[in-house]
Amino acid sequence: MSTNPDAYTDLASRHNFAESQRYRQIMQMLMTPAQAQLVAALPAPPEELSQKLGRPLSQVKADLEELFLKGVIIPKNFQTREGYRFCRSTEQFHDATQGMTRFDKAAEKKFFALWDEFCNKEWYPELGKSYAAREQPLERVVAAYKAIEKVPGVQPYDDVRELIKSADPIAVVPCPCRRHAQKCTKPVDTCLQLGRGGEYAIVRGSGRKLTPQQAVAVLDEVEESGEVHIWPNVAGGAPRFMCNCCDDCCVAWVPLTQNDVSVGKRAAKSRFEATVQQSQCDGCQVCVDRCMFNAIEMVKAPGSKKLKAQVDPEKCWGCGLCVIKCEPKALSMRMVRPPAYIPGAVPV
Repeated sequence: MSTNPDAYTDLASRHNFAESQRYRQIMQMLMTPAQAQLVAALPAPPEELSQKLGRPLSQVKADLEELFLKGVIIPKNFQTREGYRFCRSTEQFHDATQGMTRFDKAAEKKFFALWDEFCNKEWYPELGKSYAAREQPLERVVAAYKAIEKVPGVQPYDDVRELIKSADPIAVVPCPCRRHAQKCTKPVDTCLQLGRGGEYAIVRGSGRKLTPQQAVAVLDEVEESGEVHIWPNVAGGAPRFMCNCCDDCCVAWVPLTQNDVSVGKRAAKSRFEATVQQSQCDGCQVCVDRCMFNAIEMVKAPGSKKLKAQVDPEKCWGCGLCVIKCEPKALSMRMVRPPAYIPGAVPV
């Protein structure tokens, strides 16, 4: 039976990129024309697909499994593989297909380059508009836990360790943004998948299962390297991910800077704010280098020949990355927002 040459266009149209040649090329690297037609026919059980497309049931099942491992399709039940569907959005397709590539090195390099070009030239401009139109951010910054350990009134939804400890399972997966952008030297295996998200990563083989203690070790690594914790902007629920972002690679950040959109359209501030005791500041400027929000500058301090750090509270998002690397302990965090600031939080 002949394949449908427009299946790629059909699939791309579901993500609003029907006219994109780059998106088509990404899809062509991931699936053959026959497999694209199979995906376009979902959702349907394998037996129905076999009959509809005139293909052996064994081939249909083999193709579905291959496409699942590539991240193109996702089943409702990860164990039985029942309920396959095509990725719901560009973001899901972006994250899943770069989580575990099945290419040789040369093809993988081309694949990541295609994604990077598509993101910067086509997707990020649209994302920037989408973020700018938000009435309130869907995510929020969570402070580095070592920066707030001595702050009174810290709640479980303020502490990344508490946020992830009840998740079962927990998996760490490669950051898809960092894989294709390759603009920094920060660790790649830093995205945490939780609960159902963790199960998906483990079953598919795109992630490594972690104990809660191992997950905290990942948090230690990302805080040390200077990545910002991003979490859904709710106090409860069962989120499926925790992103740890940099400002030169990540989908949570680059579309904002490229389109001159405030970070506040994507992520709310934490409940904390950095403050500096200038008399203790030695002028090393490590905090300036680590701040992705441009909230710290070096200023002339009265009675000192050295420039001293100064925090702009309007620009500070309360990530705490400056505090944990301040050797003279001039920087600290203070709580500046009540629990009611976080949607769904119970007043204390």
